[in-house]
Amino acid sequence: MNAVVIAVCLMLALSFARINVVIALTISALVAGLVGGLDIHQTIASFNDGLGGGAQIALSYALLGAFAAALSHSGLTTYISHSIIKKLGKEPNSTNTNVVRWTLLIAILAMAVSSQNILPIHIAFIPILIPPLLHVISALKIDRRLIACILTFGLVTTYMILPIGFGGIFLNDILLANLNNNGLEAVHAQVPQAMLLPALGMVSGLLVAIFITYRKPREYKVIAAEANQDITDSGINKKSIIISLVAIVSTLVVQLQTDSMIFGALTGFIIFRFSGIIKQNVGQDLFNQGVHMMANIGFIMIAAAGFAAVVKSTGEVNTLVTSLGDIIGDNKALAAMLMLIVGLLITMGIGSSFSTIPIIATIYVPLALSFGFSVPATIALVGTAAALGDAGSPASDSTLGPTAGLNVDGQHDHIRDSVIPTFVHYNLPLLGFGWLAAMVL
Repeated sequence: MNAVVIAVCLMLALSFARINVVIALTISALVAGLVGGLDIHQTIASFNDGLGGGAQIALSYALLGAFAAALSHSGLTTYISHSIIKKLGKEPNSTNTNVVRWTLLIAILAMAVSSQNILPIHIAFIPILIPPLLHVISALKIDRRLIACILTFGLVTTYMILPIGFGGIFLNDILLANLNNNGLEAVHAQVPQAMLLPALGMVSGLLVAIFITYRKPREYKVIAAEANQDITDSGINKKSIIISLVAIVSTLVVQLQTDSMIFGALTGFIIFRFSGIIKQNVGQDLFNQGVHMMANIGFIMIAAAGFAAVVKSTGEVNTLVTSLGDIIGDNKALAAMLMLIVGLLITMGIGSSFSTIPIIATIYVPLALSFGFSVPATIALVGTAAALGDAGSPASDSTLGPTAGLNVDGQHDHIRDSVIPTFVHYNLPLLGFGWLAAMVL
């Protein structure tokens, strides 16, 4: 059996068995290398070489965690939480509870969507926005799996269809460029149009999550927001709130100007540290607390980079893709489905749809053209095959990001509350709608 299939299935099985994802990725990388024909030394060397690819995102997460901890200490997060709770009234009723619930869900969805284009900060907003809202989410008994689905929907669907920000990178710089480099004559306008039908699969999954799967209340321990000493019953420290807003804006501006989450988060933390809000005796503790909060996510990203490097070194990805021709025969419908499933396996292992396109486009484009798929259908096939697995992969930032925000108080499991819900609600309908797009376009 192909080394990629074995390694990805093993990684998923170990993760679902509650083995730490870092250990699961490391073991699976070792198995992938050995099954793929590398010796133990070559496998370890490839894994070590790939680790550096995850270092930047790991450091970004660590500094974002420190910034989020400082933001919480400033009192702004407590103020936001108390303000929302206040809108419920002293005696909450179904009307005002529903208003706050829907307002909160829509606001989170809007932020997730805008983080890909209007304010292209990707997942950087999650550790800042979500933790201060957990008290409210728990009080309203909103199922956090629904929040994870909403966040992942905004992160993934947006780049699939909107050619702005990260969507511009995915649709134009990566998808269109790789398609044309491999013999497909496509133009910019065709790409988002071809991806529209697969994106409707994501929409259907979100609607199912909201109105069917997670519509019922779910009980969580309501952990009171940690009040800053400057917030009292008589009011709030306006200086703290103003400096907090300045720090947030500065973080976003620096990140957009430098294209670096590292220096953006560092700027925000420095503003807090030297503004007087964070006392000298607690500054180091806050930094350590924030880094600790994000450490697991960072290590997963580093291990995922090593895993991807080993898989690529084996050459088994190309073997897997080219072997499709022997299985498919002349069945066009089967060809479309198998190409999508292979894309799902590759992205689930690598954890990045952006990195999957260059791997599969080389084989998928000639294969699709040989079966008579149209240009839009080929675009939909390759684009959907890459997007599959981004939602639902234990190593994807589209699931790691939501977990980082929702598990601050230890009540949200990465596999059972982020990975499985997003896999079921998005990958399954995306398979169906992607296959439909390939057949009708």
